[in-house]
Amino acid sequence: MSQTSLNLVAISIFLITVSTLLGPLIELSPAVPAVATFAILGIATLDSFALQGKGGNVFIDWVAGFSATHRDRITHHEAGHFLVAHKLGIPIVGYTLSAWEALKQGQSGQGGVSFDDGELTKQLQQGKITTQMLDRYCTVWMAGIAAENLVYNNAEGGSDDRSKLAAVLKGLGFGESTIEQKQRFATLQAKTILEENNSAYEALVNMMQQKAPVEECIKVIESQYYCDSQ
Repeated sequence: MSQTSLNLVAISIFLITVSTLLGPLIELSPAVPAVATFAILGIATLDSFALQGKGGNVFIDWVAGFSATHRDRITHHEAGHFLVAHKLGIPIVGYTLSAWEALKQGQSGQGGVSFDDGELTKQLQQGKITTQMLDRYCTVWMAGIAAENLVYNNAEGGSDDRSKLAAVLKGLGFGESTIEQKQRFATLQAKTILEENNSAYEALVNMMQQKAPVEECIKVIESQYYCDSQ
């Protein structure tokens, strides 16, 4: 069972406990928490056996999506990936800003930026990845965390990014201490790129909030580069 599904089960247990303690005091019908608990457990079961963890992500993300701050944080996080990837010459093929959008596109997690990583995959399969290629992708993977730290002084997302980076490095034979060093270095590199291109980053965030196509997002980045160079 995925962590998200376990969280849903925990929520249902919490609802049962609270309704048992407070129900008689507020004259709450036992049917209300029972129905809510049944629905949540149903989602958790479907999530585990049919959706491979994606359904729970959609539910949790849907609830969190009522918060404007949560939506803004996700956009800033993904814009960090987007801008750093473009700056490092990694082609971007799409992006999503919610778990529902990601599910419709066959992706896992709560959204993200999709890259054309065919060359990376090829080199990893051959076991002969260049240092330049590895450093570029490590920087892009850590760019969302760097963006959140830059804007909010902390990062709430990024666990999937860290896991992806760690999995690739472990597959290449790197030890835990080296992986941690590369994570820190890549985060600093991404932060530097974002700081040096802050106006382009803010313009990109605005475009992504409007769900602009990738092509338009790239145009606004490049137009901002041009303005800053004048």
